[in-house]
Amino acid sequence: MGGVQPRTRVPVPLRADVLIRVDWIAGAVVGALVLSLHGWLAALYALPAGIILFMGCANIVYASLSFTLAARTRGGVVPYLRVVAAANMVWAVVCLSLAIIWFGEASALGVAQLIGEALFVGGLGVLEWRAAAASPAAQPPAA
Repeated sequence: MGGVQPRTRVPVPLRADVLIRVDWIAGAVVGALVLSLHGWLAALYALPAGIILFMGCANIVYASLSFTLAARTRGGVVPYLRVVAAANMVWAVVCLSLAIIWFGEASALGVAQLIGEALFVGGLGVLEWRAAAASPAAQPPAA
């Protein structure tokens, strides 16, 4: 009698070209929204408008870089993807630092937004780092 066969997990390949597109679109949309709504967000998050503007501008600048790299993607290989991944991880640390610094003064929603952005951006950075490592361009040539 046949028993139940254990399921095997099939790894889903990380597509660098898809990740970089998600990255630049998310950065552009968030940056545009934050810049457009900075006054309202500053009040809602109980954070200084300067911090909100800084975050919006940083997202727009970052989205511009990501878009440039996405446009240069060839054959699924994204140039400088590890630099992008590292920038995402640094931004995650910045967001977490802001959440800690402003914990007593920011609203719960403001702190939650900073932590949420850190988790999203940091997670995306980890996925991009893994995709870069798995990229054909990162593999040594066959002997």
